[in-house]
Amino acid sequence: MDQEANRENTKVAKAAGIVGAATLVSRIFGVVRDMVIAAFFGASWMTDAFWVAFRIPNMLRRLLGEGSLTVSFVPVFTEYLHKKSKEEALELASNAFTILSVILAGVSVLGILLSPLIVGLIAPGFLARPEQFALTVFLNRLMFPYIFFIALVALCMGILNSFRHFTAPALSPVMLNIAMISAALGLRSFFEAPITALAVGVLIGGVLQLAMQWPALRKYGVKFKFRFHLQHPGIRQIGLLMLPAILGAGVGTINVFVGTVLASLLPGGSVTYLFYADRIIEFPLGIFAIAIGTATLPSFSQHVAAGRMDDLKAGISFSLRLMLFLTIPSMAALMALHLPIISVLFQRGAFDAQAAIYTGQALFCYALGLWAFAMLRVFVSAFYSLQDSRWPMKAAVITLIVNVLASLALMYPLKHNGIALAGSISASVNVLILGFVLKRKIGAYLDRAFYKSILKITLSTITMLAAIGLIEYFLPWDTSAGLQTRLLYLISTVVVGAATFFISAYLLQSPEINSLMGNIKRRLNR
Repeated sequence: MDQEANRENTKVAKAAGIVGAATLVSRIFGVVRDMVIAAFFGASWMTDAFWVAFRIPNMLRRLLGEGSLTVSFVPVFTEYLHKKSKEEALELASNAFTILSVILAGVSVLGILLSPLIVGLIAPGFLARPEQFALTVFLNRLMFPYIFFIALVALCMGILNSFRHFTAPALSPVMLNIAMISAALGLRSFFEAPITALAVGVLIGGVLQLAMQWPALRKYGVKFKFRFHLQHPGIRQIGLLMLPAILGAGVGTINVFVGTVLASLLPGGSVTYLFYADRIIEFPLGIFAIAIGTATLPSFSQHVAAGRMDDLKAGISFSLRLMLFLTIPSMAALMALHLPIISVLFQRGAFDAQAAIYTGQALFCYALGLWAFAMLRVFVSAFYSLQDSRWPMKAAVITLIVNVLASLALMYPLKHNGIALAGSISASVNVLILGFVLKRKIGAYLDRAFYKSILKITLSTITMLAAIGLIEYFLPWDTSAGLQTRLLYLISTVVVGAATFFISAYLLQSPEINSLMGNIKRRLNR
């Protein structure tokens, strides 16, 4: 690997560190938000109504936002920046912003009008409970314009990431969490259905997230002008990438839809158990996987634009090693500590010990697929940097079929846990397909150093689990204990486990820890 590739990998690690740190702040606020919601609203039919209503515009965000728009926009915009001029790139950005705004306005209006139909499709179990169905429709209508603001945030994120600016986009979710926390604390007494306050917080959060991008955009000279040229060659190029991307992201959205539909047919609270478990899984995914995936897309796109395919392979290998160095121990820790984590974070107020147990079980099942959820980010970035959105779509379709069949087979014997386990199984299938196809497309990208690194990570993780086992032996877990005792157990196991893993990795001379420590030293020196 030459010096250029080394420098680019250093940039990726630095960018991933920035995104990871910003996302950590966001995730902490997100956990606080969920703790506030759990304490005030518990796990009831009303919270099920809110999460279903919120999931609908949130699924559209994944469909039209970062799920398809960002990954389609960044490679084309990067190509314009490196092969044409900044002025032409900014003209492309203005066109994209204008066209997207028009489309999103139409989607928002349609969503509000068709809300009863949409809710009936996504949560058919609610139809038998008219009060819950009516509340879900109302909340969904109130929150639907959120998609307008958050999809524009995704476009701004693509522009800023192409300029290698990652801080403002990564921090913007903090505004949503702060808005929802503030609404839950200060607005719930103003509504007949107190949970309506959360929907108001979502809408305010969307506006604040978009506003947060503006100073950074102006710093890079981005001033959106009204441009509606559908025949612009860059727009056509983005459109060709985006159509399969929407279909691929749509399959992922359908997976979420399937899980919600099936969970609505299970005993009350099932939707909420799955939601909170998924929120915890999103914590390491956001800090590690999304951070590295976000950093790699502009880097991979630059390699492809310059025709440096060997550097692309080296970048993929490096990104996967860095990803798994952080993800494998996180996966093992989440599985070992699934109940303590849920209990300490959410077991209070209306969220009782039984709800913690059910949610912890779902977390264990989701954690089994954490490695696949994480690796998927790097593989998707690699395919889109090559301007190939067809294979991610094909793999997503196969994943959908696997998810539906596995969910149907597992949901009755395992209840909500079967739906979570089906998600892990389907994600693993997705990664295996994309990894195999990528090898056929660009050649071998995993060298001997990769497998040596995985061996060292695995050994360090086993050592970490042994340390956690010792804590369990001397300080056994008790779900019925007071919060102070439960918190002491969780802090002890997390600190000892993390320290054991990093010390073991250092003694085994894992190259990833040197990369991370190098970033920390550079920041301290600055």
